Amino acid sequence: MNGIASKKIGILAGGPSSEREISLKSGEAVYNSLRAEKYDVVLIDIKDDNKENLKTSLKEKGIEIAFIALHGRFGEDGEIQEILDELHIPYTGSGPQASRLALDKVATKKIFAKSGIVTPPYMVFQRKEKIEAENLEFPLVVKPRCEGSSIGLSIVRGEDELKKAIDKACMYDDIIIIEKYIKGREITVGIFDEEPLCAIEIVPGSDFYDYEAKYIRSDTKYLVPAPIDEEEHKKTKYIGKKAHIALNCRGFSRVDMILGEDGEIYALEVNTIPGLTSRSLLPKAAEQAGISFSDLCKRMVELALKK
Repeated sequence: MNGIASKKIGILAGGPSSEREISLKSGEAVYNSLRAEKYDVVLIDIKDDNKENLKTSLKEKGIEIAFIALHGRFGEDGEIQEILDELHIPYTGSGPQASRLALDKVATKKIFAKSGIVTPPYMVFQRKEKIEAENLEFPLVVKPRCEGSSIGLSIVRGEDELKKAIDKACMYDDIIIIEKYIKGREITVGIFDEEPLCAIEIVPGSDFYDYEAKYIRSDTKYLVPAPIDEEEHKKTKYIGKKAHIALNCRGFSRVDMILGEDGEIYALEVNTIPGLTSRSLLPKAAEQAGISFSDLCKRMVELALKK
């Protein structure tokens, strides 16, 4: 047994974000895996974002390591990381600043641009700002600035669909992004221990890889490894690692991108706390590399202690 065997590990899951239910599934999967390996683990359901209450609760639980399985706001926005830093509790994944930048799609795109990483052209609008459809080129993508799991995202193919898409995105954020739609293949690259795993192609049964395709539909296909040529595979892994480094992520992440029909690879976003459910992509890529789900969870905890 290694150094984590004597440590009490708290699996932080749930949270107040729109991704709460998925987070609970991730947390339960991690908890069951580590518990089966006889580690001292406790599953902690974070039900609100009151910092002082949470600090008190975490102190009372007496955890020595935090495994963050919180998705979206309060998990990937740096808030929980700041609290854990204050309590001097080591935790899995990236620090506060990298987490904030990665969840904020506008900040991410600006860093991509500075780092020479290609990303789809975009415009940023405030909730009440008037958007002139005649100035836009369809199809396009509308999404909230800070959300994960494709929540609030729409592909808009004509002017008649625009208002509904904007209203949907504004349900989750006061700032929205309108982005050029890139036709192509959806690719994701997991990063683990600072190195890229194999590229995975996502083939949704619906028009695009939305929340329903990710977590509800049974006809979404995951091709592991992605059936792309060797040069494309190398390039997607290179871009994945470059994006991870550009945002100063730590330990692991997952980088989503589009392999466009024009041959260009467009980076979309970086997920600092990827899903850890049976449908999740980082575990699929790790398994392809010979890393079981159990080993993946254990090694994530070990990486937290090394920080």
